Amino acid sequence: MSQGLSVLATSVDRDSLRYVEQRAAMDKLVAALRADEQRIAQGGGPKAIEKQHEKGRLTARERIAKLIDPGSAFFELALFAAHGMYEEWGTPAAAGVVTGVARVAGRLFMVIANDATVKAGAFFPMTCKKVLRAQRIALDNHLPVLYLVDSAGVFLPLQDEVFPDEDDFGRVFRNNAVLSAQGTPQLAAIMGMCVAGGAYLPVMCDTLLMTEGSGLFLAGPSLVKAAIGQQVGAEELGGAAMHAEISGTVDFKEKDDESCLARIRSIVERMGPRPGAPFDRVAARPPKLDPADLGAIVSTDGAKEYDVREVIGRLVDGSEFDEYRKEYGPTLVCGFARLGGFAIGIVANQKQHQRRPGHPIEFGGVIYKECAEKAARFILDCGQNRIPLLFLHDVNGFMVGRDSERAGIIRAGAKMVNAVSNVNVPKISVIVGGSFGAGHYAMCGKAYDPRFLFAWPSARYAVMGGAQAAGTLVDVRVAQLEKSGKKLSAEDVAALRKDTEARYATALDPRYAAARLWCDKIIEPDQTRAAVLLALEVAALNPELPALRTGVYPS
Repeated sequence: MSQGLSVLATSVDRDSLRYVEQRAAMDKLVAALRADEQRIAQGGGPKAIEKQHEKGRLTARERIAKLIDPGSAFFELALFAAHGMYEEWGTPAAAGVVTGVARVAGRLFMVIANDATVKAGAFFPMTCKKVLRAQRIALDNHLPVLYLVDSAGVFLPLQDEVFPDEDDFGRVFRNNAVLSAQGTPQLAAIMGMCVAGGAYLPVMCDTLLMTEGSGLFLAGPSLVKAAIGQQVGAEELGGAAMHAEISGTVDFKEKDDESCLARIRSIVERMGPRPGAPFDRVAARPPKLDPADLGAIVSTDGAKEYDVREVIGRLVDGSEFDEYRKEYGPTLVCGFARLGGFAIGIVANQKQHQRRPGHPIEFGGVIYKECAEKAARFILDCGQNRIPLLFLHDVNGFMVGRDSERAGIIRAGAKMVNAVSNVNVPKISVIVGGSFGAGHYAMCGKAYDPRFLFAWPSARYAVMGGAQAAGTLVDVRVAQLEKSGKKLSAEDVAALRKDTEARYATALDPRYAAARLWCDKIIEPDQTRAAVLLALEVAALNPELPALRTGVYPS
């Protein structure tokens, strides 16, 4: 048995009023999340699904269900992409493309499948960004990719937001080329329409399959007629038979979706083994503490204290945790553990207020100078020893005020940000509560290249908390109005504050973040261990670790 310290000796009191209330609050958030997920998973709705079936084609999710290993689960990513966006165009469900990690013939793949039931699978701006995020995960982790293509191409009314920039449509094909050069396998199956610039995606993959009745062409029949006056049918122009027999573009012509998916599995089964990353892994052990309690430990309103070790104890093997510098910088917990057998380093915000002899009270969720210095050293230590990092966010930000500034909080914070930026091992982030301001950055927010970033339904993140932000925004607005000569009554100010708080609350919701791909997946608390373990397994596919360098390090 490991000699690590047990995080908690006993389970929480499930009969306590606090446990019952917090469990009920989290369950309410989870239920609302599940309802939204089920609605989004319907894609374009029953009529659009029926129309797809009438063409003899499966939907994107039906294809994935038949493709992946029996009994395995599809780990869908970015389900909430474009949620609440493009309302004037009907808000494309999941941005019209399904992405996620799956096991096919025992191997992990990134699956990218156009959903033809949603605007014919057309690319909106967020569709591009969702595909690019999936490719970025594949690039960072050397994760093989399967593309199931069924798309009408760029959504023309928004072409100016889809076409030209470095994170737009063209980047998809650039990533095809880079993935291939990296040696990461890519297979593409055309199972519907594949037109215009989008035709480059499957052709730039290692293996290309195409079903009968599908179309692959740079310009469809109507555009060809308009451009050069030539009249030609879709099948003659770019059908499966033409590309299999004449152009030689496709490697396998398949009768229908089912035969195409079976062929993909047959190809994958013959792939050779690939080298793994140099991370230590032993046999996994379940936590001693029950992960089902996670939803009742963290307060959904962010106001209540809790010991983050209770969260850690329900994630890690054997509930064992070797805490690093436990007595120093106590509002940030660092330490070593195993998860699914993988050795990991954990950096977690401690939400309990700390009362140490000779020190003023230290508020939970706040990063103090000592915390930042401890974390920076710990992060670099993990890099030196090839130990992946897990960040658990519930952070209000860095400590402010005269004493903190004089102590050098900016310099200490810069050390932590430098370490997070340059550490050479995989980083995985989970936002369990608040993640505000520069604290979000220091805890490996999206801008700091986490291999995966997950959020609980209780997550909230922005430049500052809702109450502080609303107060600041209202004060600024009142000053602007009074400067222009308008005098506001107390009722006017109260109404303005209420409206501001409501709008800010919308932006704090994790769905708002997920819609813009600021997180990869909203997960239920008791799914956290499984999600992080899958992320570690994906990260372990990349055998390359660069040298650990920090550049000019804050003194």
